[in-house]
Amino acid sequence: MAYKMIAERDNATVRIERQSTWLIVAKARVWASEGWQVVITDTDGNSYPPEDFDRLLATPGRAAA
Repeated sequence: MAYKMIAERDNATVRIERQSTWLIVAKARVWASEGWQVVITDTDGNSYPPEDFDRLLATPGRAAA
């Protein structure tokens, strides 16, 4: 399962895709801590803003990879 992170700030947009939930959440947390607006989207189309990253990690079957 692939996860996509989109980070936006000012006129810049960064897109990153990873298979690992842990890696995409770690990257997204770093970008968010630097002032970027970050959201992670899973292959089911569910979106997770920073306040839901822990919920994403706790979802059964999604923490590995």
